[in-house]
Amino acid sequence: MTEWRKSSHSGGGSSSGDCVELADLGPTVGVRDSRDPEGPRLELDGPGFTTLINTVRTHTPA
Repeated sequence: MTEWRKSSHSGGGSSSGDCVELADLGPTVGVRDSRDPEGPRLELDGPGFTTLINTVRTHTPA
């Protein structure tokens, strides 16, 4: 069974809040909406996941 993880900064195991969850899916990293665990998810390879994280870290909201 896949273990999905949520950041401790988002309430950890709490079901409230706007959060994403991550999972190691072998050759890819899964990213999904914690409020819709059966909904669509992204699967990114290592370089794609690194690009996503770096983009999120450096993005300045409008």
